[in-house]
Amino acid sequence: MRDTKDETIDEKHEKSEAHGTEEAKSGLDAEPPEIVHTSPIEAPDRYTTKSLDRAANAHLARFTMGVSPYGLSSTFFDWWVHMLGSPGKQVQLMEKAARKAMRLGVYAGQVARDPHAEPCIEPLPHDHRFEHQGWRSWPYNMIYQSFLLSQQWWYNAACDIDGVGHREEQVVSFVTRQMLDMMSPSNFIATNPEVARATMEEGGANLVRGYQNFLEDWERAISGKLPVGTEDYLPGRDVATTPGKVVFRNRLLELIQYAPATKKVRPEPLLIVPAWIMKYYILDLSPHNSLVKYLVEQGFTVFMVSWRNPTAEDRDKGMEDYFEAVAEAMDAVGAIVPDRKMHGVGYCLGGTLMAAKAAQMARDGDDRLASLTFFATQTDFEEPGELQLFVSESEVAFLEDMMWDQGYLDTKQMAGAFQLLRSADLIWSRYIHDYLMGKRQGMFDLMAWNADATRMPYKMHSEYLRKIFLGNELAEGKYRMGGRPVSVGDIDVPIFCVSTTSDHVAPWQSVYKLHLLADTPVTFVLTNGGHNAGIVSEPGHEGRTFHIRTTGEDDKFSSPDAWMAAAERQDGSWWPSLVDWLDARSGNKVAPPDLGTDKAPFQPIEDAPGSYVFQR
Repeated sequence: MRDTKDETIDEKHEKSEAHGTEEAKSGLDAEPPEIVHTSPIEAPDRYTTKSLDRAANAHLARFTMGVSPYGLSSTFFDWWVHMLGSPGKQVQLMEKAARKAMRLGVYAGQVARDPHAEPCIEPLPHDHRFEHQGWRSWPYNMIYQSFLLSQQWWYNAACDIDGVGHREEQVVSFVTRQMLDMMSPSNFIATNPEVARATMEEGGANLVRGYQNFLEDWERAISGKLPVGTEDYLPGRDVATTPGKVVFRNRLLELIQYAPATKKVRPEPLLIVPAWIMKYYILDLSPHNSLVKYLVEQGFTVFMVSWRNPTAEDRDKGMEDYFEAVAEAMDAVGAIVPDRKMHGVGYCLGGTLMAAKAAQMARDGDDRLASLTFFATQTDFEEPGELQLFVSESEVAFLEDMMWDQGYLDTKQMAGAFQLLRSADLIWSRYIHDYLMGKRQGMFDLMAWNADATRMPYKMHSEYLRKIFLGNELAEGKYRMGGRPVSVGDIDVPIFCVSTTSDHVAPWQSVYKLHLLADTPVTFVLTNGGHNAGIVSEPGHEGRTFHIRTTGEDDKFSSPDAWMAAAERQDGSWWPSLVDWLDARSGNKVAPPDLGTDKAPFQPIEDAPGSYVFQR
């Protein structure tokens, strides 16, 4: 007989099911137990037939950069079938193709008479590929005009087809745009006038330099090094230089307390929780644009969470572990600054975490928070913007298989998704500048920080994607913490929420939905810039503007457009408005607290920026 210890998990599950079925039935209704056939490839834990599927998908993911080919195939098949069943749409597309060909022909005739004739189609405002003057001369003017007309036609082909969902249309449009961006005439030596001219003038030396740049980048990528130029922005030396101490450390985070810069401070400390997919020093960049330094100089005691870069050993760390880590950080702040409430601050996913934690605290009667501040934070994920193109049931299952194999989501896989959202600027522009022109793009602090990403554990990221992103459980009051659901509507402290106009990660209209969930005064700020550059908006930064307006808990809801029309527009940085808002919700200034305590576990451990920030 076979030893029962050799039974597989699947066999035990099947036997348990059969046993339960037999107990539920009696007499002639009972079914005979199923005969179980063992397989040599079925073994406990990671070596089951399910593991075979996961291993196959994990290896495939290495070639697709984590993008599920199954979901894309299904989406394109759905689009193609509905297109076949839409003869009217086909006629419309043929008509559009003919009209665009006629427009191009008319333009060719105009160019023959006047080489500086007005183009028949203009690039989109964010498209800077064809700004060089060389694109206005023949034959490059005809080449790029033909490309833009084709790009416009393909957008029309992807959209407005009966029976195809909005998300599916967006996916088809996005993928076709990526393919067109790849084939853009700006990407080739012969069809890019700027590159062609440089090649002729330099005798190909630009291509030699570009090849050397490519080899250097490739060597750094396979050896795990950061891009060229990031060595000039070392945390603790060039960035993340605000003085402070690490006063607490657990498995997932270090807690930094910054040294006071004023003789007196507001009694309520600030606890800042950044997203765990980024290094914390986005908020403590160079001294001139450090939000932490600015807040400390305005008389606040600031604590910052610095997330650990997880490894395969942390694969089973889930959302509950991250919530517990933040709870321990809050306990540390309470021990160092006792008998005081604190201002909670969250950035991106850190803000989502803080919103859920604040909802739990409100549910349980924990009143340690004086206020909440969110930077580029979504609490409702029904319309999460272009990131939803990468998050579907097929994509999440594919990512789970990939993370199951390696224990985490790698930084390169995350970076690839974000770069695709702006491929013309973040991928092909660099390709042209660094490899075809042979000129290195200058590195700056924000770009260096962006290259210094962190991983995400398998279990945590899977739970986040399924429950918060796909399931939208936090917005719907279904997300459970401590065994019971939490509701953002229970939060009873004022909220300061900042969003940005050009955010591809957390679109401001989606962030604005906080007004529908929160039953407390919300001061909403909409600033120009992107997901990161709009937040790093120090006073004196040229070209900065923002809108600000407070909605009371008894005020009626306004649509985003109505809010924009009614909100006050101001020039400059929104940082002073945040300070004024925090001042109004803080007590009279007092002597600053000590850095840490004189007893464990909150004694100073080491100087800021700590150890976790250096983990690769």
